[in-house]
Amino acid sequence: MRKFALLITFTLLFVHFYANGQDKRNFTATDMWKMERIGAPAVSPDGKYTLFALTSYDIESNSSSTFIHLLDNESGEKRQITFTGRESSPFWCPEGKKIGFISRREGGTAQLYIMEKSWSEARRVTDLPVGVFAPKWFPCGERIAFAANIHPDYNGDFEKLEKILKQQQESKVTAKVTENVMYRYWDRWLTDGFFPRLFSVETGTGKVTDLMPHTSNYFDMMGGVSYDISPCGEEIAVSMNNTPPPFEKLNYDIFLLKTDGSGEMKNITQHNPADDINPVYSPDGNYILYGARETAHFYADRVEMMVYDKREETRKNITSGIDLSCEQWQWSPDGNTVFFHAQHEAKKALFSIPSGGGNHTKIIGDGNNNNVKPIGNNRLVFTHDNLNKPADIYTIDTRGRNFRQLTSVNSEILDGLELGNIENVTYKGANGVDIQMYIVYPPGFDPNKKYPLVLMIHGGPHSIFGDQWHYRWNSHLFAEPGYVVAMPNFHGSTSFGQEFAKSIHGSHADLPFRDIMKATDYMLERGYIDETRMAATGGSYGGYMVSWIAGHTDRYACLVNHAGVYNIHMQFSADYTWHRKYQYGGSPWEDFETLQSANPAMFAHNFSSPMLVIHGELDYRVPVGHGLLVYGIYKRMGLDARLVYYPDENHWILSPQNSIFWYKELHNWLDRYLR
Repeated sequence: MRKFALLITFTLLFVHFYANGQDKRNFTATDMWKMERIGAPAVSPDGKYTLFALTSYDIESNSSSTFIHLLDNESGEKRQITFTGRESSPFWCPEGKKIGFISRREGGTAQLYIMEKSWSEARRVTDLPVGVFAPKWFPCGERIAFAANIHPDYNGDFEKLEKILKQQQESKVTAKVTENVMYRYWDRWLTDGFFPRLFSVETGTGKVTDLMPHTSNYFDMMGGVSYDISPCGEEIAVSMNNTPPPFEKLNYDIFLLKTDGSGEMKNITQHNPADDINPVYSPDGNYILYGARETAHFYADRVEMMVYDKREETRKNITSGIDLSCEQWQWSPDGNTVFFHAQHEAKKALFSIPSGGGNHTKIIGDGNNNNVKPIGNNRLVFTHDNLNKPADIYTIDTRGRNFRQLTSVNSEILDGLELGNIENVTYKGANGVDIQMYIVYPPGFDPNKKYPLVLMIHGGPHSIFGDQWHYRWNSHLFAEPGYVVAMPNFHGSTSFGQEFAKSIHGSHADLPFRDIMKATDYMLERGYIDETRMAATGGSYGGYMVSWIAGHTDRYACLVNHAGVYNIHMQFSADYTWHRKYQYGGSPWEDFETLQSANPAMFAHNFSSPMLVIHGELDYRVPVGHGLLVYGIYKRMGLDARLVYYPDENHWILSPQNSIFWYKELHNWLDRYLR
């Protein structure tokens, strides 16, 4: 009888698991846009709780909502504490009984709010005509620092600033006028005269103080700012550009700024012609940890961690012997250890190193790890994602043990999806060098059958296709229709050392092209790829390589070129041009032959493979003329080509419906030539 009962139990379990397996469905772009996206964790002063923002998207209305949640770092229990859907940037008061955040809850611009620990009603503490960002509480708990974009002519009078804004908005003149070298960036123009500054507000009275009254320069050009407040509260260390108009180049230095409103500043990194970034005070306030690059005109130059001694005014490089580019560093509470992230072999790892220098230790190497925050001296909170799942919050001890997931914000969606397997391989590329590559298989892959191949070519070129969940170029969505996807990290990719990244300077075409051809050969040798059904796809630099491929081989049945560089000359109309001559090995006025030798536009006479061209009007990194030009040449040559033009998107496709449409166009194009 007992055996019979066990048989029934096992039979029911088998049926249950089989049914669940049968219920799984293939992944779609709509599924991806139903996923919630978790923000950077903010740990409470006592280490018991973590604040984080969680963003969800409404596909029908093409909009997003962001709510703040409170997470118990022991139990993993979480609760939502804001409900308007317009909040961001949560942060703790030093005494741990209040939190602050930014919200647009009353309409208009983003402003600062405070909420008591009862997590009930929030109180607004700023009322400015411009939005605020990057808030941090002063150690005293009575002031909050923040950044805002202002017009220097306002002279501390926010009513005057409001009038300047109104005049600009109501003006019928639409001309943009400049004599600067850098006059627009990413997707916005820089000709309105506004610059970012740091401010403080008294939480009791609402009094706002301009901390940089004599400054007109730029912080992070993507819109943020990197700064830290000293433990005594009398000083702020901030990373800011140190070059004046016409901004022929940018050079970020670390400035020590008095917090009394005098605007008095001291540059502590003026000796370094390259960037100095992300200053963080030690717990005792005697040291400042920051990152430094060595080569000014190499945007992906390795970032090394420096410790500046404020008393002695000396600095020490604590990672000089490590071939890693460091980021997101944090002190341990006792000041003896530094925790940091760095790309390593197509992943982003979490490391530690003694604050005085020495041997570094890898705490976790798999996947894509970010936003590390210490909980005491022995435990860390951070976000983790990988090619198979989007980011969640995790905890781990400082010796790499007790890795534990605290949130599972997309488990319901992920449990219902059937995703293909991932393989991490190495093959011999150009000059016999080892090249790392991820292979993403379609669901239900059978190695005894023949499959189409889709090559994904990453942008940059100094970046990677890492072990990372990607919302814009999701490899599983590329593979889902039944394609094997190959993602080679060719010469020039980061995470494989400084020399590998620099290896393509002076010629962006040669080594990466050879690596990609050898990746294709490698995939064919595996026996399950149909040589007549292969595609090459790429965005930004990847689009440059797609145009190069179009002029140098016809082995691919079709091509996809998203926001790709076509004519290198046109990149001198991009948002930032200072390092172009160094990258290309030439310019339109000097070493012209070298420039032209790696220019895809010079090889249009060889075009034959059908090309899908996608571009956004607001793309100032790779101006839209590139896409229109290669498409126009294709059509005048009588070749198969299709143009997808977005009048309201930049270098990235960011709105839900436009992204879903992007994947539909991608799949339809690949289906036309690979099925």
